[in-house]
Order: sequence, then C-alpha cells, then structure tokens
Amino acid sequence: MELNIDFFKIDQKRKPAKGKILISEPYLGDQFFERSVIYLVEHNEKGSVGYVLNKPTKLIVDEVIDDFPSFRSQLSLGGPVSPNTLHYIHTLGSLLPECEEIQKGLYWGGNFEELKFLIKRKAVNIDQIRFFIGYSGWSVGQLERELTENSWLVGELENSMILKNFDEELWKKTLQNFDHKYKLWANFPENPGMN
Repeated sequence: MELNIDFFKIDQKRKPAKGKILISEPYLGDQFFERSVIYLVEHNEKGSVGYVLNKPTKLIVDEVIDDFPSFRSQLSLGGPVSPNTLHYIHTLGSLLPECEEIQKGLYWGGNFEELKFLIKRKAVNIDQIRFFIGYSGWSVGQLERELTENSWLVGELENSMILKNFDEELWKKTLQNFDHKYKLWANFPENPGMN
C-alpha cells in the first residue's frame, strides 16, 4: 500500500491573526507543541504571541504566586518562552485597566495589582479568567515559515472553550471543525511505530 504524502499537506483556508488558533499537525516532532492548540493573542509585523490551551498543570495559581489572594484556578503551560512568568486571558474588559482586547469579549493581561484587588473582593470568578505559565512566541516570519512547512492548521474557537482548562482532548475536538482529512488526524496513533 502506497502512502499519499499529500494527506499531510495543509490547505490553509485561514491566515493567522490575533484571536485565531493554531492546531499542530499530528507528528510535529516538537515535544512541547506536539498535538497542541495555541491561541494567538498577538500577530503583527513584529511576530506572534500565543498560549497553548491544552497543557494543564496540577498547579493552582494562589499556591504558586506569592501574595496572591485565595483563588483556586489551575495553571496551564502557555509555552516554552519565559517559563517563570504569569500571563492571563479573561473576560473582565474595562474592569481590569491596561488589558488588551483580543477579540469581542476576550482580553489579555492587565494591571496585576488591580486583578489581585478584584479577586480579593470576589469580583472575579474562575470562569472569567485563565492563567498561563510562559508563552509561545514567533519572531518575524517564523510562523509563516512554519505554516508553509505544514506544521500548523489555522482555525477558530469559541471564547468559552478558550477559557476552559483542557487536556490533549482539545486537539481532537478542534479537528472536528475541519474537513474530513483533518478529522482523521484525531485517530492517528501518537506513536505510529508502536502499532
């Protein structure tokens, strides 16, 4: 039986942009990004920034961050860049000064001291915010190069899905929104040599 290598060629129907997701091809070959879904919060002439949505940890934000109010929100690994930094995506909008709108109803960052104040006052609930350790970053032209190498499929995801802590099942779920070829990726074994 002959393998059709065009099966792994990605026909990009969407371009990367702020608010889009990147879905890795099944055999990316990068341990961190393998079978990952990344939410882009920035994509411009300077490069791209995003957070991996399906790499949760067992860490809880108020147990890891000094002087953080009681808030039982699970941390996710956002990416391999600056792994000692905390980042957050939320729905707080104008309640949190200095945040940046990513897309309608979803924001990135904001004044950290004000966030702690809002959490102390119980003005924020766990469903409104998601925390990440580190981030994923691409220099100018790097993401475009990876797209031509068929590393990523560009898609969209509802705000509610972005704020939930998912494991690797999110990768399979997002593929269901695409053509038959990409839906089949979800059934590929993680290690084909072990079959």
